[in-house]
Amino acid sequence: MTLEEMYESLRDGSRKLAVQNATEKNIALQSVINSIEKHRAKIIEANKIDVQKAREKGTSEALIDRLSLDDKKINGILDSVRVIIQQTDPVGEEIAGWKTPNGISIKQVRVPIGVIAIIYESRPNVTVDAFALAYKSGNAILLRGSSSAINSNKAIVQAIKEGLESVENGVPQSIELAPCKNHEEVEQILTAVGKIDLALPRGNQKLIQMVVNTAKVPVIETGSGICHLFVNKDADLQMALNIAENGKIQRPGVCNALECILVHKEIAKEFLPELAKRFNNRVELRADSSSYEILKNSNIDSAKLVSATQADYGFEFLDLICTVKIVEDVEEAISYINSHNSKHSECIITNDRNTARLFQTMVDASCVYVNASTRFTDGGEFGFGAELGISTQKLHARGPMGIKVLTTTKYLIDGDGQIR
Repeated sequence: MTLEEMYESLRDGSRKLAVQNATEKNIALQSVINSIEKHRAKIIEANKIDVQKAREKGTSEALIDRLSLDDKKINGILDSVRVIIQQTDPVGEEIAGWKTPNGISIKQVRVPIGVIAIIYESRPNVTVDAFALAYKSGNAILLRGSSSAINSNKAIVQAIKEGLESVENGVPQSIELAPCKNHEEVEQILTAVGKIDLALPRGNQKLIQMVVNTAKVPVIETGSGICHLFVNKDADLQMALNIAENGKIQRPGVCNALECILVHKEIAKEFLPELAKRFNNRVELRADSSSYEILKNSNIDSAKLVSATQADYGFEFLDLICTVKIVEDVEEAISYINSHNSKHSECIITNDRNTARLFQTMVDASCVYVNASTRFTDGGEFGFGAELGISTQKLHARGPMGIKVLTTTKYLIDGDGQIR
C-alpha cells in the first residue's frame, strides 16, 4: 500500500471511529489485547531479529534497552492498554455551554483531531501506546517507526489489525505502518497537508528538529530529555543520592533520565564523594573545574572522571554519562537550568518549602519535581495508561500526552430561527 492509499484508508477509518461510542472502542481495544497475547511469541521473535541487527551495528546497550521486548515489557504494554480502556472517553465531553441573550444555545465539546502521524525511533512499545491512545480518542494513526524496529513493528501492527478485524465494529483502517524504506517518506508524511491533521515526533533532538523544520502539517513538539537534578544546601543527602542513582542509572537511555547534577557549593565537599561512591564507577562524570578538584580525591576510577567541556552542558547523553557542576545558590541553579535544558523535567532536593516553590515557579519545564525522581515523567506513572510523548511546547499540550491531547473542540450551536 502506498502512502497515498494509506492516507485515504486512514481518513475512512477516522470517519468510522468518530461515530463510535466508548463501549464499541473498548471492546475493540480488548480484542487487540487478546490478539497481542495470541501473537506474543511471534512478536518477541521478530524483536530478537531487530535487537541482533542493532547489536551488530554497535548500538549502545542503553538504546538496545529501548528497542528490546520481553514478556515483562509486553505485560506492561498490555496493562497500559487496560488502563486506557478504563479511562473516560473524552469525545463528546462538554467543556462549556451557555445561552446568548437572543436564545441561541452554544456548547463547546471535545472531538477527535482526525488522522495523526507519529514519527518515532526504536521503541516498539510506542506502536501499541500510540495506537491505543489514538483509537480511544477517535483518531486514526499512521505510524512511522525506525528501520531498526521494523520487524517488531510489523508483527505488532499485524496483531493489532487482526484484533480489530475479529470484532464487530472494529476499525482496522484506523492504523497503518509506513513502509520505512527511505527518509523521503518522512518528508512526504510531514508535508501531506489536508491528509495528515497532526504530526508528533518522538525521539532524539535531531529527529524532533527535523520534524519541526520540515513539517507543513501542524506539529506538537516533543522534547529531548536534558534533565537536571539540583541538590540544595539543606537537602537530605541520602535522598539526593537515591534520586541521583535512580535518575541516572535505572534506564539511562530514556528521555526522563538525568543528564546533569548541580550541587550547592556549601555541601559539595560532602556530597560529591558520596555521589562517586554511590555511582561506584558505573557512570562517567564530566565535571566542572570545582567539582573535578573534589572528585579526583574520591574513590572514583580516573577513567570515569573527565573535565567537562562546553559541549557537555545541555547535552542529552542517553548513556551512563553525566555532567556535574557546582553552583553558588538556587538562583544560579535556576538560571543555569533555564539556559541549558530542553523544557522536559527538572528536580530540586531541598527541605525548604520556600526554596522548593521558587524553583517550581521559576524553572521553565513541563514537569518540575521537588524531592522525587524525574523518572516519573511518564504517561503510565501519571495515570494516563500510556503516552504519545512528553510535550515541551507551551501551546495546546505540555508534559506527558494522554488521550485528551488527541482531541480538539468544536462549537455546537442550536437556535430556533434567530437571524442577525
